[in-house]
Amino acid sequence: MKNSNAHGERKKRFDRLVAVMHRDMYRYAAWLSRDPAVAEDVVQDAMLRAWKSLDALREDAAAKQWLLTIVRRENARHFERRRLETVDIDALTAAQSAMLAETDDADLDEVRTAIFRLEDEYREPLVLQVLLGHSTGEIAELMNLRQGAVLTRLHRARIRLKQIFDKDADTEIHEIAR
Repeated sequence: MKNSNAHGERKKRFDRLVAVMHRDMYRYAAWLSRDPAVAEDVVQDAMLRAWKSLDALREDAAAKQWLLTIVRRENARHFERRRLETVDIDALTAAQSAMLAETDDADLDEVRTAIFRLEDEYREPLVLQVLLGHSTGEIAELMNLRQGAVLTRLHRARIRLKQIFDKDADTEIHEIAR
């Protein structure tokens, strides 16, 4: 009876801390992997790992960061285990339409495309901050970086996005002038 009660308490804690984070875990995995199917696999593996190591989580307040770290590591494990296929970048964005909650908003599509054009080292901290609402300190801990390095990457990501938009605008102006 005592063992059953402990299992019930463990399940309640898991549901309270982990299960409610499923959406954020998926969004993060989707941005990391750029593939909805891979993101689902990564989240499933992360949920299993979280269940197995739930007792290692000492502070409930740290659950979100702990889970996103697990997702990040599971994503890395996923790509270590499999050989990557090459895919045309134009096909990537189209294939991810449903995952990105696509609407007919051209400006939003332009921003998504620009974010996908960023290098991983700049895209990841930007997504963590802007989409998932993490502080630079939390991002530093998640990515195993110093806070100054995170700030630098965020700054460079914004500069790179501006360059992408400026270049696209220049190209558009030249096409109109023809």
